[in-house]
Amino acid sequence: QVRLVESGGGLVQPGGSLRLSCAASGSIFSIDAMAWYRQAPGIERELVARITDGDITTYADSVKGRFTVSRDNARNTVYLQMNSLKPEDTAVYYCNADGVRTTRWGGRYRYWGQGTQVTVSS
Repeated sequence: QVRLVESGGGLVQPGGSLRLSCAASGSIFSIDAMAWYRQAPGIERELVARITDGDITTYADSVKGRFTVSRDNARNTVYLQMNSLKPEDTAVYYCNADGVRTTRWGGRYRYWGQGTQVTVSS
């Protein structure tokens, strides 16, 4: 069983910073990509940032230049450094692990974390 646990959310003023962490635990052989999504009330879940096991990154246009995704492959952990936060960044942030294999020859699966609330408000 693979589990993703996020941490680091909270309340921050506009212009402030937060760092989210997500650790994948369980019997993991490899993970192709890890990502952060977010969902605000009444809005569909959207991709925020993604990083592959080869460190190829993808960002939503709305966060480029403000957010940085990074990954520690040895610890199966992904981070999201969020700077210059805006009220429109307020959402529940979800960690995603894609292409997770528990053995070398096993199938690839997708997992989600439980989400962490980020609120940007003065």
